[in-house]
Parts: sequence; C-alpha cells; structure tokens
Amino acid sequence: MAGLETSHVMPEGPALGRRSLMKGAGAGAVALGALGAASIATSTSASAATYTDADILNFALNLEYLEAEYYLRAATGQPLGAYTGLTGVGTQGTVTGGSLVPFQNPALAYYALRIANDELAHVRFLQTALGASAIAEPSIDFASSFTTLAQAAGLIGPTGTFDPFADEISFLLGAYIFEDVGVTAYAGAANLLTNPDNLSYAASVLAVEGYHAGAIRGYLSQIGAGDATNAISALRNKLGGVPDNGTSTTDNPFTFNNVDYNGQTYRRTTQQVLNIVFGGASATAGLFFPKGVNGLFNSTAT
Repeated sequence: MAGLETSHVMPEGPALGRRSLMKGAGAGAVALGALGAASIATSTSASAATYTDADILNFALNLEYLEAEYYLRAATGQPLGAYTGLTGVGTQGTVTGGSLVPFQNPALAYYALRIANDELAHVRFLQTALGASAIAEPSIDFASSFTTLAQAAGLIGPTGTFDPFADEISFLLGAYIFEDVGVTAYAGAANLLTNPDNLSYAASVLAVEGYHAGAIRGYLSQIGAGDATNAISALRNKLGGVPDNGTSTTDNPFTFNNVDYNGQTYRRTTQQVLNIVFGGASATAGLFFPKGVNGLFNSTAT
C-alpha cells in the first residue's frame, strides 16, 4: 500500500470555505440516498472461482464514487474529479446534477464536510489498492433519480420533483438511502472476501459507514422525519428484498440504527444492492447509474 495518501484533511484548491457552506436559506422536503461495499486484493474466492477479491473491491468502488460525488457536491460545490482521477478500466461516464447545499445549521455543514472527506478517502484508498485494475467512474444521475425514488416511496406526487441539494432536510433524506445501503452492502460482501487483510480493510470502512448512517438517522429522528424515513425504508425493502427499519419503528421514534433482533446489521448481496441503485430486479442500468456500473458485478441478474 505504498504511496497511499492517509491524510483525512480536505484538499485545498477548488474546495469552498466553510463560510460558503453556510450561505443561503433552506426549506424542507423529501428524498432518498446510498452505498458502499467491500475491500482489497487479488486472491480467488473459494466459493466462486469466477471472481476475486479485486472484483468485490471494484464493486465497492462504483458505490464509493456515488457517495463521494453526492457529499462533495453538497458540502463543497465541487465534483469528485476536482480531487482525484476518475479514469480506469471500463467506460468513463459523466455526472449530472448536484450542487452546494445552502446550509444554515453550522453543525450539519461540518457533518456534511466530514462525511465528504471520508468518502473521498475511501475512493482514493480503493483506487490505490486496485492500481491498474481500478475501474473508471460510471455515469451517475442526481438530476432525476431522486425524484423517481421519492415518487415511488409516496413522498411526493406523480408530478412532483425532489432535489436533495435544495435544502438541509432534503440533503439529509438523500443521504439516508446512501448510508444504510452502504452499511448493508459492506456487511453482505464480507463473506465473499478471501484475503484476511482485505476483510480487515472492509470492516474498517463498514465501521465508518455505520458512523455516518447513525449521524444521519440521529438528525432525521430529532426533526421528526419518521414517516419519510419509514417510507424510504419500505421502498428499499421492496427493491432489495431485505428487512429495513426507518427511524420511527418498534415503538422507538429515535431509531438511530438499522439492525435485526440479534442487534446485527442487515446484509445485502451485490444483486440486492444493485436492485436498489438501479431501481428494480433484473436490471442492467437505471436510477443512479443510468448506463450501468463498471466491473464484473454489473447486473442484478449476475
């Protein structure tokens, strides 16, 4: 892992200052948001000789690209490409939508910046770990995907629109989908990894995604967004086929975690994760990834 940048400080240059993060006003709204997956190396899986740890790692990289673009645009107004290279194996795409959120709450602005920093670090780590085999960033849609999901969850009407970058509440609801799905994706990928070092790295990233998810859930609980998060979780359950708890469940309106009765996070397979980010079973593209993802795990029919 020589040469891997370990600093967690947001790079200087195109990033906007913290004062800029807090300009403007916000209004309330509704939405959804997303992901992560697994980590490092080259050994072949004992249970399926058709893929390697590197393939799992590249699946994770698709999802980390998605998260990093979301948070960097929301917190700094800048795209991921301002901080790291995006080229690699597969078709390099473009990103539509996304802008600086007009934060009014300083604490939330700093939360967003902290998460953006972590997601950028995850992308850089995976790119370095994979080296020449790292995939390119696929096309990502923030312009219409959230509206489609918000309509499907019943949060807005059939002619309504949802922009998670419009205000603070919208941003939180957008982040809500990303973080919980990321946690379940990493948990589900753990048993696919064969290299102990890779499993250790994946566990470390999973822990960070859990911190993020708990923070987002905590904010949403405190502002009384239980109905909205419950509707989003119900849609994720329907798309991914795995139980999913909103922030107001089991008689607790402040549910900051998403776990089963054993106190363990739910797990999703790569196919179940793609069902959510593509918006349906047996899809090869859609929603957040309008042209699909790069790497071996690129279809919900895989």
